[in-house]
Amino acid sequence: MTRIVLDTCVLYPTVMREMLLGVARAGGFTPIWSPRILEEWARAAIKLGPEGAAQARAEIAVLSVDFPKACHPEAPHIAQKLWLPDPNDLHVLALAVSTSADAIITLNAKDFPRGTLDAEGLVRLDPDGVLMDQWLSNPARVQTVAAQVLAQANQISGGGWQMRALLKKARLPRLAKALA
Repeated sequence: MTRIVLDTCVLYPTVMREMLLGVARAGGFTPIWSPRILEEWARAAIKLGPEGAAQARAEIAVLSVDFPKACHPEAPHIAQKLWLPDPNDLHVLALAVSTSADAIITLNAKDFPRGTLDAEGLVRLDPDGVLMDQWLSNPARVQTVAAQVLAQANQISGGGWQMRALLKKARLPRLAKALA
């Protein structure tokens, strides 16, 4: 099964995270992250106030149970030998190298140049592309996850979301169009 490091920027938006991890739970791929990636998510959620940080920490605890083998230690000894345009992202690349991941899912294309990743045997993937590929190979799996995410979004918000609007807002426009 494909092993993929999830960058913080794809874990923090709720709908994107729930889509990716729902597909992973259903057997689409094996997710990988580090304590630092999870901590970055929790710190980013502070922008929503104390409740946001508390909710992120609760969700992180649930992920630890749902994906007990996903969290791996940082690899600073590997990071020292690598280069990226943004040195703050080296820990993500080092994690991918140290865990023999196949890819990194990120929204930060400029911070993860394809040539640099190619040299390490990795590819950069965007979440919409990953989910589209998953949908093309197993439509039922992705449709089931999307229906669950939509139901959860409507439950939390009091209703009114349609699939296409929800996924477009979550920066998953191709998947939104496919599932509409």
